[in-house]
Amino acid sequence: MTLTDQLRAQYAPGVPETIEVPDQTIPAMVEEVAKRYPHQIALDFFSRPTTYAQLMTRVRRAATVLANAGVRQGDRVALAMPNCPQHVVAILATMHLGAIVVEHNPLAPDHEIHEEFNRHGARVVIAWEKTLSKLTFLDRATTVFAVNLTKALPGPSQLLLKLPIKSARTKRDALSTRPPSWARSWDQAVDQAPRWTTSCPASPDDPALLIHTGGTTGVPKAACITHRNLMANIAQSIAWVPILHENAEVFYCVLPLFHAFGFTIGLLSGLRLGATIALFPKFDTTMILTSQKRLPCTFFLGVPPMYERLLTTAATMDVDLTSMTFSLSGAMPLSADLASRWEEKTGGLMIEGYGMTEASPILLGSPLAKNRRPGALGVPYPSTQIRIVDQDNPTKDVEDGEIGELIARGPQVFSGYWEQPEETAEIFTEEGWLRTGDLVQVRDGFIYMADRRKEMINASGFNVYPSQVENAVRSMPGVRDVAVIGIPAGSTGEDVVAAIVLEAGASITLADVRQWAEKSIAHYALPRQLVVMTELPRSQLGKVMRKRVREQVMEVADSATTKIRQFTNRKND
Repeated sequence: MTLTDQLRAQYAPGVPETIEVPDQTIPAMVEEVAKRYPHQIALDFFSRPTTYAQLMTRVRRAATVLANAGVRQGDRVALAMPNCPQHVVAILATMHLGAIVVEHNPLAPDHEIHEEFNRHGARVVIAWEKTLSKLTFLDRATTVFAVNLTKALPGPSQLLLKLPIKSARTKRDALSTRPPSWARSWDQAVDQAPRWTTSCPASPDDPALLIHTGGTTGVPKAACITHRNLMANIAQSIAWVPILHENAEVFYCVLPLFHAFGFTIGLLSGLRLGATIALFPKFDTTMILTSQKRLPCTFFLGVPPMYERLLTTAATMDVDLTSMTFSLSGAMPLSADLASRWEEKTGGLMIEGYGMTEASPILLGSPLAKNRRPGALGVPYPSTQIRIVDQDNPTKDVEDGEIGELIARGPQVFSGYWEQPEETAEIFTEEGWLRTGDLVQVRDGFIYMADRRKEMINASGFNVYPSQVENAVRSMPGVRDVAVIGIPAGSTGEDVVAAIVLEAGASITLADVRQWAEKSIAHYALPRQLVVMTELPRSQLGKVMRKRVREQVMEVADSATTKIRQFTNRKND
């Protein structure tokens, strides 16, 4: 019996071991749903509804705009905007022409966006007005459309934003700005275009999406995801949660669409179910909970810091969350305490999903059953095979219970990076298994994260896993947040450094941390250095960026006013 077969014993009742991947493209899927539920609300943006029939009309008009701009099958169309109706229309219109959607973070640094454009070479761009200042490097042969978020608001809200008062001006400036003369209005172009009548020329195995990722090496790359990859992960995710029903759900799409988690699960899975998808341009607890009072959510997709903040604000605003029958958490471990408090507040179920951009994105999930383990990565999705192998020899499986690298294969796994064959070769084994770069182990029938392979610390020849040290330090009274990294330490390899954020009024020394942590981790894994920070740098998903923490720690170490408290008694280590 394979490891995959053993782990499938944890499946919730009714979840199949394998799924049949629909032989269709994303546009075909959405059109099929729109024909079944034409009057169902597809999108909600600050209380402005768009039915499935209206959405498809808008998509076909947008397809005409793109075709007139020269977009053909296989071309790339770059998108850089927050979650909004224009974003969804642009995605579906691009795919309808058989072209490839290229997602960008609209708030990314200028140099990062420039590098990404050099990589994919899109000649048509649809961008938020406030992002256009980052695109001045584009040559004039590139067609650029400007998106004004206020155009997607309800009519009364648009009128209020035009009032000559400070509050209206502040809100208007946050959503839009005057676009440069070289950019055309996307909304105006779509309004005036006739409907495109030709069917999508793409096949299920054609590329549908490029999403940028650091992958397992940290080198920026564009993961090329096919229609079939996306259709597979949609089918797997829906099969995993049989409590979700067609034409009955309200999805809250808070995670950005330039992230695979938000794109596939937040948007496409919702469209497949004929759900109403409430779009939020950013994570704002007041905005979300105000919407909850008007349009109660049944499915919420987020990351642990989001859930924590929603619980706090919901208590302050006295908002009922009991409509949220199902919640999915990802990107970082979910604590048992947070899962318990969320389920108590909502009366629903919360599980975790694990994956990576290269897997469209989900590979593992916690079962929707009482035996689930908060904090575990879960077990393999249907039609997904996994192995845990020696990180230096991926042909060799590790012994039961040992830590090794997770590798996987399944219909959701991509075929490679866009025009980067060497990087593609590095992420696959010779047998075609995807190397996740994550070090994991199996305990009690579930897969648990040990750490990212590239973030493992070599302390005097011992492998130290930052997550294990973080878990030990995080449980210490007075510690609000922690990130553990390694910094060069000469002949001994690396020093383990704990960067902590203290609770108000707390005071903690390195000796205190070591004394507390030695109860649960090995002596060689104890922090040798301590840095007190006011906050930890996080990604837009709320994930702690250890690389940035390391950079900040190194800067502090090199400064004259260092805050590092060095543990000098090395002879006892």
